[in-house]
Amino acid sequence: MRAVGIILAGGNSNKMRELSGKRAIAAMPVAGSYRCIDFALSNMSNSHIQKVAVFTQYNSRSLNEHLNSSKWWDFGRKQGGLFVFTPTITADNSFWYRGTADTMYQNLNFLKNSHEPYVVITSGDGVYKLDYNKVLEYHINKKADITVVSKQLIEGEDASRFGIINTNEDGRIVEFEEKPLMTSANTVSIGIYVIRRRLLIELLEISAEEDRYDFVKDILIRYKNLKKIYAYEMDTYWSNIATVDSYYKTNMDFLKKDVRDYFFKEYPDIYSKIDDLPPAKYNQGSSVKNCIISSGCIINGVVENSIVFKKVYIGNNCTIKNSIILNDVYIGDNTYIENCIVESRDTIRVNTTHIGEPGNIKIVVEKNERYIL
Repeated sequence: MRAVGIILAGGNSNKMRELSGKRAIAAMPVAGSYRCIDFALSNMSNSHIQKVAVFTQYNSRSLNEHLNSSKWWDFGRKQGGLFVFTPTITADNSFWYRGTADTMYQNLNFLKNSHEPYVVITSGDGVYKLDYNKVLEYHINKKADITVVSKQLIEGEDASRFGIINTNEDGRIVEFEEKPLMTSANTVSIGIYVIRRRLLIELLEISAEEDRYDFVKDILIRYKNLKKIYAYEMDTYWSNIATVDSYYKTNMDFLKKDVRDYFFKEYPDIYSKIDDLPPAKYNQGSSVKNCIISSGCIINGVVENSIVFKKVYIGNNCTIKNSIILNDVYIGDNTYIENCIVESRDTIRVNTTHIGEPGNIKIVVEKNERYIL
């Protein structure tokens, strides 16, 4: 493909509460065996983008460990490959990344040393499948300066978390409002952009000279009347996991057969780092209904409508309902958990009860938690 890829994976969200206190959002586990960034990386690989940069910053240790080998996404190659960039202190710059535009500006040499004419920019906190070639074709046909991938939200979803866009009959963006307090519109930008590489370098250099650091506010919104910025509408599954409720809902969506089949049985595939673990073990007396149970788990109790990640032990007489149990959790005997997210490496004491509400998911973080992945 005639594009280089950039994945912005350095952000933090207070709306993730305790979950983002230990890891970057892009490193959040999804669907039993994956990390959120796997979806963006797989889309890059499946679109035949051979050179991809991941920009990390906040709590990046577990994300960097996940990305320690590029072979899982087929980036182990002589030409191109997977590049992971963290903030670098130099004699000329002592700042961490101050925004999405500043992130790319501080790594401008990556863009200048590339030869591909276009750049595909995406965030690391989305769960979706997308062929970026189709977006690039649309971009070229429209003779656009910048193309923004958009999505019509389902009625009732919180659009104020995203950039709200309005387009004319030709698809050109005429209004762009970033995270408004209130809005009646439901067409949002999902944080995926296509732009010519030389134009991106030029805009980043201008923004840096003017001490402007945000790609959306200081480039897209500022130049919407000066540059031809078009919207490419996506009509397949997409979800952003940057709040506790959306993270919970996204995982629960994978309990639906159509969503599960779309991601894991329909071409192209989603790839991830593979652990050498035994299959899940269901001991006598266990009962599992409508769940995703990952490798390395041992189940002794009752599990219903839940996602259980890798290396989880569920003790005798336990009941788990409508919950997400993250990696490497030990749940003691006679425990009841409902409408909860249990943090990685926790040890849940015996004879305890943890209950959340359907609209207010409880995050269980025990003080005796271990090393977080």
